[in-house]
Amino acid sequence: MRRRRVTVTVAPAALAAAERDVGAGRAPSVSAWVGAAMEEKAHRETLKDLLAEIRAEIGPATEEETRWARSVLGL
Repeated sequence: MRRRRVTVTVAPAALAAAERDVGAGRAPSVSAWVGAAMEEKAHRETLKDLLAEIRAEIGPATEEETRWARSVLGL
């Protein structure tokens, strides 16, 4: 996959979390950690949009259905 270099400004706590994960071997680099976080955010937004479309098409979900969907989607 082709990658592009960008410059971002992050909160010190977020940088510290990335550095801890790199130090613990949970991420190969801060860049990889940030990239994975961005991909996860994009994925979650796509899932939220899909759920909104479903709700608009078939009506509001029951409380039980909402709890199930949130647990499955990790929201």
